Amino acid sequence: MSLGRPRAALTMLDKIWSQHSILDRADGETLLYVDRHLIHDGYQPAFEFLRARGLRPRAPHQIFGTPDHYVPTDVRQVARIPSAERRGMVESLMENAKELGFTVFELADSRQGIVHVIGPEQGISQPGMTIVCADSHTSTHGALGALAFGVGMTQATQVLATQTLWQRKPKSMRISVEGELGFGVSAKDVILAIIRKIGAAGAVGYVIEYAGSAIRDLTMEGRLTVCNMSIEAGARAGMIAPDQVTFDYVKGRPYSPSGEAWDKAVERWSQLGSDPDAVFDREVTLDAAEIAPMVTWGTSLEDVAPIDALVPDPDRANTAERREAMSKALTYMGLEPGTLLAEIPVDRVFIGSCTNGRIEDLRSAAAVVKGRTVHPRVEAWIVPGSGLVKAQAEAEGLDSIFLHAGFEWREAGCSLCLGTNGETVASGKRCASTSNRNFVGRQGRGARTHLMSPTMAAAAAITGHLTDVRQFQRGE
Repeated sequence: MSLGRPRAALTMLDKIWSQHSILDRADGETLLYVDRHLIHDGYQPAFEFLRARGLRPRAPHQIFGTPDHYVPTDVRQVARIPSAERRGMVESLMENAKELGFTVFELADSRQGIVHVIGPEQGISQPGMTIVCADSHTSTHGALGALAFGVGMTQATQVLATQTLWQRKPKSMRISVEGELGFGVSAKDVILAIIRKIGAAGAVGYVIEYAGSAIRDLTMEGRLTVCNMSIEAGARAGMIAPDQVTFDYVKGRPYSPSGEAWDKAVERWSQLGSDPDAVFDREVTLDAAEIAPMVTWGTSLEDVAPIDALVPDPDRANTAERREAMSKALTYMGLEPGTLLAEIPVDRVFIGSCTNGRIEDLRSAAAVVKGRTVHPRVEAWIVPGSGLVKAQAEAEGLDSIFLHAGFEWREAGCSLCLGTNGETVASGKRCASTSNRNFVGRQGRGARTHLMSPTMAAAAAITGHLTDVRQFQRGE
């Protein structure tokens, strides 16, 4: 009697992919079932496409939306949005929700917020799911042990109509961060250090699974920050195996399973992690103790260095292509090689976004700000990631700390992260930002963006220049 071949060891990507595979095509594409479709106020073209063809969403109960990209963060009434174009996009989302029967958290709803904040917050995003959204930072939800990735509007339309999507399976990469993070080092510093190591295109064609003791020690909100920026290393998605931290976070949320269904879900989710002997296409390891508070200096995410470093010299680049890119970046950023990063002045500070707009982010920033005052040259904003984050912060008195220090306390939304809502940084001005991209013009035409953690941004707001937050935390 044949005993058969032993089952091959599987990665978490293998497991979730196979569980959602409907059909494999000869060209290597797989038709995947999509568990959750998250949408925002930029979806008007997709709904117009469906309507023109007489189609309706295949599974409206699997669609969850919120206005975030195009809403200003100083008003909560749609009628008060000053731009007719942006107001129309928000109204379109509301009207389509009513007509087509999907769930939307409207602008006046306390649950409204950035789509990648409210998904985990509401328990909409869960381990083992496939999740898509027409937004690059959908990888955020992979922190829960989901396969979550951004899609283009054409693909989003396909998912609306069929609840499925043709995809080619990516390769697998495991990035292990081992050891304990040093004093003053956060999840944002971890992901910036990872991108510095592998490059802004280092994970193209891969799904990253983050592992190692430093990753396991992160809170869920820290894990969300890490997975959020997977796309900035070129990855299709980022994932972290679900564990007790995950289960404790998901339990009791509005859309999470409960009772007997919860017990069965946890049993199923506990099997999602990669098998111990699973083989990855690429392995990368970082020593957590070597990671310092990080800050970007250029216009790519790989243009990043520890805060105690100098602006690098393009003449020391390894290739002519890199030398040219660095030179262009420094010209745009108005920086000279050899300048201490910690001496670069800032004009604006933005603490928020789907990367760092959660309650732990605001708590950590408030701890730095408390009892201090924003530098007179700096305009500083706090933009909570959701209405519930804002309410929790106000219940804890964090808003009072920020307001007393001279920050503006705003409503929830994407805000200065991308500037599509009318909120921008002026040309030539420099912004210390907790968002996820420092591209040319990302925060406004000619705006100069330095990415960092919430505590680092808070420190810059106080001193008026990029600052090693550890000075504040040690009481120096």
